Amino acid sequence: MTSKVDMEKLVSLCKRRGFIFPSSEIYGGLSACWDYGPLGIELKRNIKDAWWRSMVQERDDMVGLDSSIMMHPRTWVASGHVEGFKDPLVECKACHQRWRADEAKDGKCPDCGGELTEPRMFNLMFKTFFGAVEEEAQVVYLRPETAQGIFVNFANILDTARKKLPFGIAQIGKAFRNEITAGNFIFRSREFEMMEVEFFVKPGTDEEWLKYWLEERLNWYVKLGISKENLRLRQHAKDELAHYARDCYDIDYLFPMGWAELEGIANRGDFDLTQHWQSSGRDLSYFDPDSEERYIPYVIEPSAGVDRSALAFLVDAYDEEPDKDEIRVLLRLHPDLAPVKVAILPLSRNEALLPMASEVYADLRQRFMTQYDDAQSIGRRYRRQDEIGTPLCVTIDFQSLEDNQVTIRDRDSMKQIRVPVAELRNSLAAKLAGEPLEVLPPGGSYWLGFEG
Repeated sequence: MTSKVDMEKLVSLCKRRGFIFPSSEIYGGLSACWDYGPLGIELKRNIKDAWWRSMVQERDDMVGLDSSIMMHPRTWVASGHVEGFKDPLVECKACHQRWRADEAKDGKCPDCGGELTEPRMFNLMFKTFFGAVEEEAQVVYLRPETAQGIFVNFANILDTARKKLPFGIAQIGKAFRNEITAGNFIFRSREFEMMEVEFFVKPGTDEEWLKYWLEERLNWYVKLGISKENLRLRQHAKDELAHYARDCYDIDYLFPMGWAELEGIANRGDFDLTQHWQSSGRDLSYFDPDSEERYIPYVIEPSAGVDRSALAFLVDAYDEEPDKDEIRVLLRLHPDLAPVKVAILPLSRNEALLPMASEVYADLRQRFMTQYDDAQSIGRRYRRQDEIGTPLCVTIDFQSLEDNQVTIRDRDSMKQIRVPVAELRNSLAAKLAGEPLEVLPPGGSYWLGFEG
């Protein structure tokens, strides 16, 4: 199988429409670092909101956390990152390009074919100094994952949240990895955002909970519009398991460069809490009031990347279809994820339409993320909104001034319906929640048919 989307087209759309820009572009950019523009930040925020709503708000066995990016350096010794978070690095003797050893398995540089140096281990954590004078300061690390902030706060949350096992701690936050090679747009970057849960369970129930979270997380992507055929589960072989993992699965997605990890779901056993207990001396066990026994919980970890999720949703939503003598490009984003929910499009810039269009815009933006656009022809403006994934457009025309009704136009079907302004909020909310356009609103509407 191959992806239906060409990465170059997607990158071009993201730059042209304000989703994602190269970081520090006016200075030539910074490798594998990206800036999210006005639409990109809305997409990212919507993904995080949907994840938080599903993982925390709608559950009674989950609480949230926002831990510090910089942590005591002993954290990373206990977790194994100082010793083990390394990749073998090789360098081309001709062009001096650096590669992970597994990317140059035949012993030659993938760029120029030159001879490579012997592999040497390279720690992926970024170092910095904590203190006023660098020579006397303590070396600290920018966290390469958010999980350890959860583990070191386990006792604090146990004491304050009053939760019984099984329960989880959820966190969204930035992480940093000094990747030897990064690329494929926002798939692998050196600064990225993670959505992680550490779900604490009684030993012996861990495999059951691992299966639960595999199904739960796979369904989350499907509910938000990812095609099932573009997702798969892949179990890690014994020789590729991380040092802390008893078992692990990847949710893979069919990206333009092929199948690759979208989310990892691991059974971490009791490794982390045991390590931090031994290193810090703080008791991180759990007393079970039902069985009246004390034990170290096992941990199931669903860990997703915000940036990879954004890329997957963009890839899956991208579509092209013939439209008269041109190609209509659109993003079929789920309404929950679309950066702009509703666009207000007066038929023209005629001053007679301005008061009503402005009034509708002012009202709707209190409820929905709304965009106002009156530049160019109405057809061009529809196409512009299609390309950024806006589910619904509202058009105010000269008839609107007489009957106080407006036209709602659907992105995917291009169907149109006429509704009274008094019913507009409710009609839009119902449609964004999944109601068919032709039955909206409950009274006073009439069917217009398709665009054009």
